[in-house]
Amino acid sequence: MTDDQTDPVKTALSGSIDLYDIASWDVRSPLDRVSVSLYGLLHASRRWLLIAVGVLLFFAQLAATVLLVVRRPSVGVLATLSALPALAIVGYLWYDDPTIREPIEPLAITFVLAIVFASIAALFNTLLQPFFRLIPVVGMALFFFVVVGPIEETVKWLGIRVGAFDTIDAVVDGVVYGAVAGLGFATIENLLYISQGYLQATSTQTMEPVLAAVQTATSRAFVGPGHVLYSSFAGYYLGLAKFNPENKGPIVVKGILIAALIHGIYNTSVTYLPRFVPWNLLTFVGFVVAFDAVVGYALYRKLSRYKHHYHEIEAAGDP
Repeated sequence: MTDDQTDPVKTALSGSIDLYDIASWDVRSPLDRVSVSLYGLLHASRRWLLIAVGVLLFFAQLAATVLLVVRRPSVGVLATLSALPALAIVGYLWYDDPTIREPIEPLAITFVLAIVFASIAALFNTLLQPFFRLIPVVGMALFFFVVVGPIEETVKWLGIRVGAFDTIDAVVDGVVYGAVAGLGFATIENLLYISQGYLQATSTQTMEPVLAAVQTATSRAFVGPGHVLYSSFAGYYLGLAKFNPENKGPIVVKGILIAALIHGIYNTSVTYLPRFVPWNLLTFVGFVVAFDAVVGYALYRKLSRYKHHYHEIEAAGDP
């Protein structure tokens, strides 16, 4: 069914008799006016409702982590430092934008929303992981491809959609906002892992807590760039969808699927490879750098094609 189809009664009789509440509709009764007002309220507040749910889940799940950062600022400093490699990629994508660079305010909003919405992914991951652990051999791989990848990339996409969609005025702008959403997600995830490492060392007394936090922060510094790259693909396709509204749904889905697939491949690789090859910090870092280099090059190629055509237009005097 297409949007331009009309009811046969409305098509045949429109204008000849009153078809109100039969095959046509307009605002007439008090109930009609209430319905219009209620719809307007729901439509306008859906964004704030999503944000409110995210905030509630954030504080419900991460209250202990936030309290630890307040009591031990060094944990927060380590989390911030661990996000610097990811921040460097975001800075490059923002600076290299061939169109007008995106303003700071929507970038900051996207960053914060990605942090808040990360709690939604954490809830689903926590609830569903035990079921996949019951599946022998391939359980965790399924978990990464069916749950972790799709859900985490979707909540990062939500950070872009809710926070910055209206400010996207070129397809490549979506890449920048996608990268920022990935940075926000990586920052809060790093903080969570570093806090857990600190608390575990405190409770078991097997290692100096600060040293344990430093080790975790070091490894997480190599993980954060991946989040930035994955969601950059989802952001690119969100930008593409905005300027191709006739196919916006499938385009958005394609972007999230690409991001989720790359995410799933990474998680599955670092989980299963240690079973087959010698695995230590050096091996881990080497794999992550190589993996992110391949993904980053694919993103670079996509952006280069856009920039090539954009500069052609500029040269022709019609930017």
